[in-house]
Amino acid sequence: MEHVDAGLLVLRLALGLTIAFHGYNKFFGGGRLPGTAAWFEGIGVRPGFANAVMAAGTEVVAGLGLAAGLLTPLSAAGVIALMIVAITTTHWKNGFFIFRPGGGWEFCAIVAVVAFSIAMIGAGDWSLDHALGLDVEGWWGAGIALIVGVVSAAVHLTVCYRPPKQAPTATGGQ
Repeated sequence: MEHVDAGLLVLRLALGLTIAFHGYNKFFGGGRLPGTAAWFEGIGVRPGFANAVMAAGTEVVAGLGLAAGLLTPLSAAGVIALMIVAITTTHWKNGFFIFRPGGGWEFCAIVAVVAFSIAMIGAGDWSLDHALGLDVEGWWGAGIALIVGVVSAAVHLTVCYRPPKQAPTATGGQ
């Protein structure tokens, strides 16, 4: 079914390259790693520089892995972990819709669901996994992506995330 393989290739390329370029931007764009590190520190993800390197590296590696269809369940797990951390640290408090100030969590959730779906469907015949005989799909692919992604995010948040304290309200806490 060439149309399925073509569709999966387009989906993998779109999602994978978008995530990879997001990581590339952390390395080489705007504020580079020092700017990303300062922002991470500001939202309570510490140490900022180590986390900036880890986030950018995960985005590049997992994104390129998805695009190429290489170790697809693990690449999807990286994307899922990134999105869970982004939702938890930045987007959840802003509500569902991304157009709200600060951006809601809808976009990150869709990215994670698409990564999970690719892991479940498999990378398809037009992938490095298929060429190397590493095809993992179905419940195994989905399980690996979900378990590794969720556990990785949970460990990362437990070790590195300390949300900033909220300022007291003008009513004196009443």
